Amino acid sequence: MKASLFVSCLVDQFYPEIGESVVKVLRHLDVDLDFPSGQTCCGQPAYNSGFVSRAAPLARRVLDMFSDSEYVVIPSGSCGAMLKVFTPDLFRDDPELEARARSLAERTYEFSQFIVNVLGITDVGASFQGKVTYHASCHLLRELGAATESQALIRAVRGVEFVEMDGATACCGFGGTFAVKYPEISGAILEPKLRSIEATGADVLVAADAGCLMHVAGVMSRLGMKTRPMHLAQLLAQEAV
Repeated sequence: MKASLFVSCLVDQFYPEIGESVVKVLRHLDVDLDFPSGQTCCGQPAYNSGFVSRAAPLARRVLDMFSDSEYVVIPSGSCGAMLKVFTPDLFRDDPELEARARSLAERTYEFSQFIVNVLGITDVGASFQGKVTYHASCHLLRELGAATESQALIRAVRGVEFVEMDGATACCGFGGTFAVKYPEISGAILEPKLRSIEATGADVLVAADAGCLMHVAGVMSRLGMKTRPMHLAQLLAQEAV
């Protein structure tokens, strides 16, 4: 099976190790993975802020870059939602571009959904000793409908003690530019999430979106919490060789 990696801006600029883990896991699962080097932002920040005209050229570039891809895999629920849900809507007044966007949407999958729903795998052969809890990011859960895939993959990791936190599906307060525009509200939303994480006694907080992890990890670090953040791909890459 062939697939192309759309890595997302946060992974590209801040967390390249997440992208490396995605590659490691998928190649271990015999996916012929390529990385179109000319890829840029999908346009989500501009689109979410209401700057549709500025989002459109970025979204069109994505259509061009991945037009020949058999599948597109994204380690981000929010960018996945942009390609699968919002880009077709962005081009709804242009029948040709809308058709291209819908074609790409049908071939695009968030990382956990690709492994579980396309490859049909839950046990990737990973091993990790420790207590793990999971935060369900909003776009992944609510726009893409990924309610069980990440948890199934986590539970299959050898040595993991999975502890479900209270309010696992509640927003962490990031919301992309929302956290920048309204930091006080964003922080207030995060507070109960932090209490839930701490109550689990988890060694690791896993999420499938770098934005959520960046937001939560910053405050966890400032508070001196012992729980450390980890993208799902990084967990699955543990001894996945």
